Amino acid sequence: MIKLILIRGNSGSGKTSLAKELQQRFGKTSLLISQDLVRRQMLNVRDGRDCPAIPLLINLVKYGHDNYEITILEGILYTGFYKSLFEEIARLFGDNIFAYYYDIPFEETLKRHQTRSNRDDFGEVEMRDWWIEKDYIGFIAEKPIYENEALEAVAEKIYSEVI
Repeated sequence: MIKLILIRGNSGSGKTSLAKELQQRFGKTSLLISQDLVRRQMLNVRDGRDCPAIPLLINLVKYGHDNYEITILEGILYTGFYKSLFEEIARLFGDNIFAYYYDIPFEETLKRHQTRSNRDDFGEVEMRDWWIEKDYIGFIAEKPIYENEALEAVAEKIYSEVI
């Protein structure tokens, strides 16, 4: 059965680490799509309502749906900007969406950001500017991931829910 795992949350929450861990567990049957990779590295564009990354992400999600058992999509993916992406995901995957949202305090994201290799690329000021509290989608049910949940435990929980 074709499934989508959606991992969202604010900058520095742990989305990319979790997505990579899940792809390791699912192996060659999975496609990992990273919003940062598409928007910042491939296209080098700013985020926003008409961001050129949105149609590309939609096409990548369609490609994942047509060619992989598991598609993993991770990113901040603000609900106000990415509604069309979420609508397409809902249309394509229906009840086979496993969505998770890092619902952790701002201070914890700062702490986690300091452990990343790109910690000098941006800091507290930018992260505070990007911060949106509890940016849940609404029409796609997202399960929260809290700050006290370890990466390995969350990955194992999601893996067992999806298989």
